[in-house]
Amino acid sequence: MDVSTLLTRKGHLVATASATDSVAEALSLMAERNIGALVVTDHGKIIGILSERDIVRRLADDTKTRERKVSELMITMVTTCPPETSCGQLMALMTSERIRHVPVVADGDLIGLVSIGDVVKAYVEEIEKDRRELWDYVTAR
Repeated sequence: MDVSTLLTRKGHLVATASATDSVAEALSLMAERNIGALVVTDHGKIIGILSERDIVRRLADDTKTRERKVSELMITMVTTCPPETSCGQLMALMTSERIRHVPVVADGDLIGLVSIGDVVKAYVEEIEKDRRELWDYVTAR
């Protein structure tokens, strides 16, 4: 399975934030949508990504984290992938880069966001499908 197939199932909606938004606003959006990361954009261009993990790490040292701007906490070296990336390739990339969210970009446009949970779910579904097919073959169904 590739990322474009995964996005067809999951959807292409991506929650975004502005670099000038407060961390409190970003947290509210994450809580409202039950998501773990926001892609930070400026006029449609990806300039960063902000995850729950980034916020929690900052909270340990700074009690005023909620008042800070997204730009102060976001990761600016954003790893992206094209839609034709296989889920196996994406899983390897996420593991090697130690990241949990990857924006999907086609022709310079943000078309989706894939989390490690999305990739694992797709991988498990694929394994389960293979298992059922093998079982049907072995039992001559």
